Amino acid sequence: MGLEFSFDEFWSQPTLEFKQSVVEFARESLTHDVVALDRDLEFSRDAWNRCAEFGLLGLCLPSDLGGRGGGIARAVVAMEGLGYACRDNGLTFGINAQTWTTQMSIFEFGTRDQRRRYLPDLCSGKIIAAQAITEPDSGSDAYSLKTLAREVDGGYVLSGEKIMVTLGPEADVILVLATVDASLGQWGVTAFLVDRDTPGLLVEPAREKMGLRTIPLGHVTLNDCFVPEGGLLGQKGGGAALSSASLEWERGCMLASQIGILERQLEQSVAESRTRKQFGKAIGSFQTIGNRVAEMKIRLEASRMAVYRTAWLKGQGKSAVLEAAIAKFQLGEALLQSGIDTVRIHGGRGYLTENEVERDLRDAMGTVLYGGTSDIQRVVIARLLGLPA
Repeated sequence: MGLEFSFDEFWSQPTLEFKQSVVEFARESLTHDVVALDRDLEFSRDAWNRCAEFGLLGLCLPSDLGGRGGGIARAVVAMEGLGYACRDNGLTFGINAQTWTTQMSIFEFGTRDQRRRYLPDLCSGKIIAAQAITEPDSGSDAYSLKTLAREVDGGYVLSGEKIMVTLGPEADVILVLATVDASLGQWGVTAFLVDRDTPGLLVEPAREKMGLRTIPLGHVTLNDCFVPEGGLLGQKGGGAALSSASLEWERGCMLASQIGILERQLEQSVAESRTRKQFGKAIGSFQTIGNRVAEMKIRLEASRMAVYRTAWLKGQGKSAVLEAAIAKFQLGEALLQSGIDTVRIHGGRGYLTENEVERDLRDAMGTVLYGGTSDIQRVVIARLLGLPA
């Protein structure tokens, strides 16, 4: 027998009203020139701060830690509204990255002092946080990392390098995974909070990339960085547990904004199919176009249910490893395919940067890579269904 799910909270009137307030906020306050920002790889700290002032950086956290205390369902639906109305997909991705991978890790695994030191300032936008896991030779095989944490009097000394760190160049604090003993495998992995002004910490400028160009991606080098015992996040050797919990949030809830993007693309494509004419009639009258639009709608609804199911489980304090992997795979592939369909439906105009359709497709490519590739999600799902490793 499977679990009984209830999505009532996702569809409640207060939740939907809050979602609409997020949509209106994004339309009024996040209308900066995304085409120029994307071209120049420019991160808008001003837009970030406006989102913080509205409360979007504290949706899942209690008010005594600077949050809004609205619960997981409300947060997921709000992020859906943000993705729908904000055309800056890099900004929404960055907000979700900090919310689900870093803030929730500090909230769930941090000490009382760590929570109070970092979370209020993260919610207010005063500081920004990043999570550094990926290494040159450690991506999908996350626990084979080589960054070493050597225990010394009063703390640890960290040495190694991290790549593709979202928000790295802007971060004031970085959650770093390192190993205290490589021979222990995942049982040696440990998490640390490393402040930006730590001697020996070097963060390189943003790297140019295909999509999500408005959120910086950096390279972090740790040259004998001393981290005091108070910087240990969770237990020594407990980094795998922290990482697994973080991945559930990332794979299941971080993609909530992409639901909004899927809905926006569907509306754009329906409108274009009704008004654009070829051979003397609206292109929507052609079966090929109708099929594409229908499949976009199916992807949207399937993706929404996959995310809601994961978020509901997390809100109930239950494990959602399988559901998060399914959601990650579904959302990533759906966003990529719907991005292709949207460009095709818009034809040549969709290929032009000025019409802001092709950017969604470029941004979507990253969705099938970060947080575990689609191929990795297939492996995770198969293993959880009992197939041999």
